[in-house]
Amino acid sequence: MAISNSLAGEFPTLHEIVGKAQKNLPRDQWDYLAGGAETETTLRRNRLALDRIAFRPRICRDVSNIDVGGALLGQKMRIPVLLAPIGSLESFHCGGGATSAQAAEAFDIVHMLSSRCAPGLEETAQAADNARIFQLYVRGDDAFEDDYIRRAIDHGYYAFCITVDTAHYSRRERDMANRFVKPWRTGATGMEFQAMYSWDNVKRFKDSHDIPLILKGIGTAEDAALCVEHGVDGIYVSNHGGRQLDHGRGSMAVLPEVVAAVDGKAAVIVDGAFCRGTDIVKAIALGADAVGIGRMQGYGLAAAGKDGLVRVLELLEEEMTICLGLLGRTSLDELDASCIEAAEAVTDPHIASAFPLLELHRHRY
Repeated sequence: MAISNSLAGEFPTLHEIVGKAQKNLPRDQWDYLAGGAETETTLRRNRLALDRIAFRPRICRDVSNIDVGGALLGQKMRIPVLLAPIGSLESFHCGGGATSAQAAEAFDIVHMLSSRCAPGLEETAQAADNARIFQLYVRGDDAFEDDYIRRAIDHGYYAFCITVDTAHYSRRERDMANRFVKPWRTGATGMEFQAMYSWDNVKRFKDSHDIPLILKGIGTAEDAALCVEHGVDGIYVSNHGGRQLDHGRGSMAVLPEVVAAVDGKAAVIVDGAFCRGTDIVKAIALGADAVGIGRMQGYGLAAAGKDGLVRVLELLEEEMTICLGLLGRTSLDELDASCIEAAEAVTDPHIASAFPLLELHRHRY
């Protein structure tokens, strides 16, 4: 079901969307989107963990009809892709989170709005009739949190996410070198509340509110098990795209132990360097319910706004469909660990290594 056919000729491949985004963005905004923390080791390990997985295809099966649909916390999606929460989306397109919400509505997937993204909770909800989740950085006390939860419920957000891997803000040296300060960082206060956030706060949330809770930033089986113990509805495996703790593991290296610890008792989401349809298939094969895309979302918006983001989703869907067919599977439900095995990576991982034909401005990667 094509939506943005007007862009099919301009962007027949994902790498051309990434290249266009790079051309459109000033250096500081590109580096904010592309960069990670300190040495960017975690950022590269995210890609490396994906590249170290190979497929095991099966043949002579009827794959004439393929379904790449998925669901997250009861919400059906055209593909199991979540538009991940990104602060300052307005840096890439003037519509910010509202434009991402409109793309999510057009393509029938879920959008998770960051609390650090314009035009804000209410305005974004009014911009589109889409499936939406709200994500909060904790910058205040219980009353601060409760206010956001109430507003999210009142405006049709069907789940609520709290990010838990930002107890201290990282050194993002590309931004520092560019003297790039995001608008919401100017005069920012309340970071101590994020640093103090504990399992007691999680318990209070579950005791006080009925809306499903997702915790974003889970990086170990131990914390995944604690999420289940506290009744968390969604476990979001993420290292903030390599933007927080440097020298961490790649998200796909973490995913199997988290899936095992959760044991079907909660939904599992994962993000971190997911750039291709094949990446999404790998995550589903390892037990994820949905995959978050962050940078690819930013690239689509920077390249051509809402239609650019929809075109990203169309191409991911096409790549997923081809991948499933060549694996000998007709739906994501047929995927499991028998579809994949460990392999050596063949490329040096970096922010654009999933796109070998992209050669423009390579020094900026």
